[in-house]
Amino acid sequence: MPSPFVVVGESLVDIVVPADGGDPHEAVGGSPLNVAIGLSRLDVATTLVTRLGDDEHGRRALAHLLDSGVQPAEGSVVAGGTTSTATAHLDASNAATYDFEIVWDLPGQRLPEDALGMHVGSLGTVLEPGRGAVADLVRQAGELGVFVSYDPNIRPAFLEDAEKAWGDVRDLAAGARLVKLSDEDLRLLRPESAEDDVCRELLDGASTELVVLTRGGEGARAFTEGSTLTVPAPPTDVVDTVGAGDSFMAAMLAMLCEWDMVGDTEGALQALDDARVELLLHGAVTAAAVTCSRRGANPPTRRELPPTWPAG
Repeated sequence: MPSPFVVVGESLVDIVVPADGGDPHEAVGGSPLNVAIGLSRLDVATTLVTRLGDDEHGRRALAHLLDSGVQPAEGSVVAGGTTSTATAHLDASNAATYDFEIVWDLPGQRLPEDALGMHVGSLGTVLEPGRGAVADLVRQAGELGVFVSYDPNIRPAFLEDAEKAWGDVRDLAAGARLVKLSDEDLRLLRPESAEDDVCRELLDGASTELVVLTRGGEGARAFTEGSTLTVPAPPTDVVDTVGAGDSFMAAMLAMLCEWDMVGDTEGALQALDDARVELLLHGAVTAAAVTCSRRGANPPTRRELPPTWPAG
């Protein structure tokens, strides 16, 4: 049995409302759940530490996880609990804004001894009381030398104090070797600062070796100690952008797992040369483009990507 990659965070049901006033479409989502699904579909053994109710939405989410090969951690389904929801309102360009009904009361956890790596992010790192359990898992990973990745995935509905939120992001990012965030995150957190400056500030974190900035249709940019590298997004007929960043994140992690750069491999990302970092970005934007080409958070399987993936 291969060691699992552990993803920690919220699961929910996305309710997508089209811009044209058509009928809403429901789909299982939540950024960490999407990352877990994306990882498993790219042939990485994955465990999701999350919270689901035993209601209709929870049963649907659980079936979705199992169908994609994701193993929910013990205790993830709460008897009598309610499953969280997010309503995504699409605009004329098919970009999404969200309304949330979230419950996040994750109890204390122990990181599995055989964990290959761990990803945290989104509302699970923000909302009390569960955020304390997530922060403690990051601490445990640091003590054990386990790879951590982090995507803040800021949601405006939960952003009350941008300065405090930035401090929280910076503190948690310091415990992650890979930090991925979007240009939308930076506009919310640091609107007066240059994107490159903020990303390099994050790169100075105690454990951080690589920072990646996604830029929607303009592609992605990576920041290493010696370089700033940019890869364009492939041409895509966009249906919607729901889950695109999560597919990007999952694809990066899947590539790093394949390259044996997670686990107890401190310094591995710092050692990547520019060509390998560009390949990492290219593989990730390719996976994200597939998700953008179809409705909802639906990351690709390995067989839906080009045979030469992550290369073009």
